[in-house]
Amino acid sequence: MTSRKRHTKFIFVTGGVVSSIGKGISAASIAAIMEARGLKVTLQKLDPYLNVDPGTMNPFQHGEVFVTDDGAETDLDLGHYERFTTTTMGKVNNVTSGQVYEAVLSRERRGDYLGGTVQVIPHITDEIKTRILAAADGVDILVAEVGGTIGDIEGLPHLEAIRQMRLDVGRENTLYVHVTYVPYIRTAGELKSKPTQHSVKGLREIGIQPDIIICRTERAMPPEVKRKISLFCNVPPEGVVSAMDVPSVYEIPLAFHEEGLDARITDLLNIWARDTDLSDWKRIVNALKKPTGPEVTIAIVGKYVDLQESYKSLNEALLHGGLSAKCKVNLNFVEAEDLEKTDDCGPFLNGADGVLVPGGFGTRGTEGKIRAIQFAREKKVPFLGICLGLQLAIIESARNVCGLNKANSTEFNDKTPYPVIDIMPAQREVTEKGATMRLGAFEAELTEGSLVAGLYGRLNISERHRHRYEVDNKLLPRLLEGGMVVSGVYTGEWANGNDTLPDGREGLVEVIEIPGHPFFLGSQFHPEYKSRPRSPHPIFAGFVAAALKLRKIRDKKRKSRKKK
Repeated sequence: MTSRKRHTKFIFVTGGVVSSIGKGISAASIAAIMEARGLKVTLQKLDPYLNVDPGTMNPFQHGEVFVTDDGAETDLDLGHYERFTTTTMGKVNNVTSGQVYEAVLSRERRGDYLGGTVQVIPHITDEIKTRILAAADGVDILVAEVGGTIGDIEGLPHLEAIRQMRLDVGRENTLYVHVTYVPYIRTAGELKSKPTQHSVKGLREIGIQPDIIICRTERAMPPEVKRKISLFCNVPPEGVVSAMDVPSVYEIPLAFHEEGLDARITDLLNIWARDTDLSDWKRIVNALKKPTGPEVTIAIVGKYVDLQESYKSLNEALLHGGLSAKCKVNLNFVEAEDLEKTDDCGPFLNGADGVLVPGGFGTRGTEGKIRAIQFAREKKVPFLGICLGLQLAIIESARNVCGLNKANSTEFNDKTPYPVIDIMPAQREVTEKGATMRLGAFEAELTEGSLVAGLYGRLNISERHRHRYEVDNKLLPRLLEGGMVVSGVYTGEWANGNDTLPDGREGLVEVIEIPGHPFFLGSQFHPEYKSRPRSPHPIFAGFVAAALKLRKIRDKKRKSRKKK
């Protein structure tokens, strides 16, 4: 196991009763309130599944894949961690059982264990602890969330590892927080603590006594329920924290502070720190509750619209854009396949003040997304295309503006006569799907005087990517004749082997826009990954501001018609 600095404290967050209970938000909120005390905090997700990472998992099952600067495809909770703190996540912050077993078995094949029997204890648990300690390097507090629910077989090695951590680093340096659910039984008119009692019993049976219990509930928790949980779960009353449902997740740090959670943590871990400064979070919550501008509606045209978790960072980035514009942003999820069944997108998109086409893979719904892009371009509705959204905007322009009627991406039609989107040369020989795309942060050069350069306020940016296909430079001159502009370019290592751009550089298209349109922008990167409530991403701030401008124009026209 690796060494660590003596002052590091460890907070381990587990969950019980039901899945999707909010462990990730709870962990992020704990980190937020401890950071608000002036402490250096980081987080880590310990996921029990045997996939090496979620990159090859279905968004319907797993939700969004969050990408870090260093190119890790991670659990969506790492997005929460970044949005709630000032910390930047990386590969070290996401650990799966697949990674752990892969590392241990690779060492066994090399003979590193000298013929010994390889077992869950100590080899697997030691590998988990090594990764926990690696993430804790140089910080005051590591908040580590264990995925899954108490009682899941696959989670046992991770739970055993965090149990051993108290023996390794001492009681004064470890804290166990258990997030549980206290259901309200309507017919009885009561909150019931029995599920929490059973969940804690299961945790204690494997050797972990929680120090703090966070109780998710839809109703205010009476003192007698807290006392009952305290008695039967062997936790002091001040260690039972109510976490009642709130309208916005950004209220949770404030709610935890009001419950005295940060004070309890500092007492148990013997931490000396300043008073909690949550002024930023109060400002955010006040802005969400009392927006000064009119509401705007953004149509998100995608194929995972039934599960908003699939677009989690995107949804949050739009909300952050609303904070910047001081308006409320309503999200209207439009199923792309529905637009393929009609010749008129109006009934689906007329009420939208902005149209957004997000990233994705596969052919399903692509023609519907292209129709939505055409609608936004022709009707002068602000448009933002991300990753696949940029590629489809290129296809739409090629077909409907430049006369290349059968233009397409080779991802969807490898026989297209106009492959305006094609697989990158670096990807042609790739056969494995996991962690082989263009992943992580890459720099791009922006064109002076362009819309995107104005949004960023600079000409050099770094943004995160996750894709295999790119704009084919050979056909770019035809597209530029139609009025589209390439306003962002990447010229680094991944550009090697690509055809030259119209300006003679060897590079990849990063940003496109249409001058004269109120707001028409496509980015090959994913700006949503770097947006935070305290620092909204400039692209989303600009997009929502453009939507707000259209809404005000429409409202003015509506009022004028009423007067007549």
